[in-house]
Amino acid sequence: MPAVDNGASRSAIGQSAQNGAVAIATTHWSVVLTAQGESPAAQEALEKLCRTYWRPIYSFVRRQGAATQDAEDLTQGFFALLLERKDLNTVRKEKGRLRSYLLISVKHFLADESRHAMAVKRGKGQRLIPLEEIRERERIDVERSDRLTADQIYERRWAFTVLEQVMARLRDEYRSAGNLRFFDQMKKMLMDEPGRPSQAEIASEFDMTENAVKQAFYRFRQRYQTLLREEIAHTVAMPSDIEDELRHLIAVARA
Repeated sequence: MPAVDNGASRSAIGQSAQNGAVAIATTHWSVVLTAQGESPAAQEALEKLCRTYWRPIYSFVRRQGAATQDAEDLTQGFFALLLERKDLNTVRKEKGRLRSYLLISVKHFLADESRHAMAVKRGKGQRLIPLEEIRERERIDVERSDRLTADQIYERRWAFTVLEQVMARLRDEYRSAGNLRFFDQMKKMLMDEPGRPSQAEIASEFDMTENAVKQAFYRFRQRYQTLLREEIAHTVAMPSDIEDELRHLIAVARA
C-alpha cells in the first residue's frame, strides 16, 4: 500500500481546510452581534450556531427537572424565540461569548412563565434540532450527570460539543484527501483511545517509516489545535477572548 504521508495528500487536506474555512465563514457569533437588523448573514450564522450548540441547552433544561418531552419542546421553543432575534439586544458585546450568553438567556427564559408556556407550544412545531440524537444518548447522559449541577452539566456538554465539532471538521479534511482510515488511527493516538496503535503498527499498516508516522501525527495534532482555536473563535465576539475561552474549555473537559 502506498504511503499516506505524501505531498499530494497534504495538499488535498490543505485545500479542504481552505474550502471549509470559506464554507463556515458566516458561523461566527461576532457576525450575529455586529450585523444590523435581520441581515441574511446574521440569520444564517445564528441558525448554524443554534444547530451546533443545542445539546448544552437541552441538558441544562433536563437537569432543571423537565421531563424528556417537555425538555425537547422547551429547547426547540427557546431556539425558535432566539431565531426571531427577540433576545439578542440583551447581550453586552464586550462580554459577547455565546456560551455565557446562552446560559444566561435560558435561565431567564425558564424563569418567565409566559415565555415558558409559549415555548412549549412553539416547540411542538419546531424541528430546528435533531431530536433523534437526544433520544439515542439520553440514558447515557443522565447516568453520567447524576452528581453534577445543571450549570456543570451545561459547561461539560458545551466543552464536549466544541471538541466533537473540531474532530468532525478534521475527519472531513482527511476524508476529502482519501485518508479516512489513516485519520482513524491518528485519532486513536491523539485521544489515547482503547486499542491505541503504536507508531510501528501504523507504519507497517500504511507502508511508512516510523519517522514518517511521527511527523504525520505531529501535523495531525497541530491541525487539531488550529481547528480548536477556529471553532472557539466562532463562539466569541472578540479575538482577545479566544485564549481565555480555550483555557476554560480545557479545564472543564479535564474536570
